[in-house]
Amino acid sequence: MNKFKYLKISKYKKIRYLHNYKQNNLYIVFLHGFMSDIEGEKPKTILQYAKKNNLGFLAIEYSGHGKSSGKFTDGNISKWSKDVQISIKRIIKKNNFILVGSSMGSWLSINQFSFFKKQIKGFVGIGSAPEFLENLMWKKFTKKMKNETIKKNIYHLKHGNYEYPITYQLIKDGRKNRVLKKKIHSKIKVTMIHGSKDEVVPQKYSKEVLKIFTAAKKKFIKINNGDHSLSNKKGLKIIILELNKIVSDII
Repeated sequence: MNKFKYLKISKYKKIRYLHNYKQNNLYIVFLHGFMSDIEGEKPKTILQYAKKNNLGFLAIEYSGHGKSSGKFTDGNISKWSKDVQISIKRIIKKNNFILVGSSMGSWLSINQFSFFKKQIKGFVGIGSAPEFLENLMWKKFTKKMKNETIKKNIYHLKHGNYEYPITYQLIKDGRKNRVLKKKIHSKIKVTMIHGSKDEVVPQKYSKEVLKIFTAAKKKFIKINNGDHSLSNKKGLKIIILELNKIVSDII
């Protein structure tokens, strides 16, 4: 049974997390996607892998997500990146770690290089979605949708069985967090994994992420018939396989 814990970040903010504590050891940090949580198959599978291989593990639920405190509509990329930064600082401290970012989690992962460049020893992206707010949402909004978002400060975007409350402040903050023209010179292994049938985020975004890393050992893996989440047995098997290659290279 996985025991969730809470980290008190401020008087009003508590972040839920999943943790395998290891002193002076390599950690794996899992960052989930937009409006997701840490109860899915990916964090569970990666935690099992970490325990089996005597590694530290941390999965963080950003404010307004899952059972962490706060309203989703108050959140944005800057705030969620800060949640991650504080959680890593407090829980992992000076230990080295590998980032595993799923969808929006990849965007938040890229933002962590500004704070933990020397501690980050590898990066795995799953259906990476950097800058999705502008490119995959705002640019595809009709004039009517845009006007409603600006006027009411929110638009309830229906997608499949889900409804996403997209605030105007979230869109504007996304523009402040542009990362695709960044250059990161870390000499680490960076692996991007993307499903060939991802209908949410095109594969080109994973390839764009690889371009950011100028000195890394880069790899792009396409999973045939894979969807956006890659939470089925085949997807999880490949994620663990690729993660293990990075871990073996470090230890």
